[in-house]
Amino acid sequence: MRCPKCRSSNNKVLESRTNSDGSQIRRRRMCLNCNHRFTSYERIEERPIIVIKKDGRRQSFDISKVERGIRTSIEKLDIPEAKLTSVLNRIEENVQNCASSNNTITSREVGELTLKELYDLSPVAYVRFASVYRAFDNVGQFADEIRKIEEGTRRPT
Repeated sequence: MRCPKCRSSNNKVLESRTNSDGSQIRRRRMCLNCNHRFTSYERIEERPIIVIKKDGRRQSFDISKVERGIRTSIEKLDIPEAKLTSVLNRIEENVQNCASSNNTITSREVGELTLKELYDLSPVAYVRFASVYRAFDNVGQFADEIRKIEEGTRRPT
């Protein structure tokens, strides 16, 4: 680590602290050359998860895309922001767990993980999201999905 003042790499760590979730370390340092004190941060470098789309294209996983879809499905429903944040965190965690050793997951798997979380959050949000995700093109598909929810036979896997 180079001193921002004199560019010397001769320094020592005075104090180290981890942040609340343990994903980053903050270190206070002092340059042994000019006695300037500075802060450095360390975090684990994670490989990005790649989503394989239906048409074969590949793109980095972005939880904000999932969030946009969920926000549309819960629009005008009384769902607290804390619950939404919790759902998004679980989806992101499940995506990381489901991504294979080469850090890939299909868009279908992401959609199913999202539906599973929405099913527990709100049946209305679930049907709204499913209608777009599964590309419902007639009223009968909506009715079938609602009937399955009411009968308890529709449970995302």
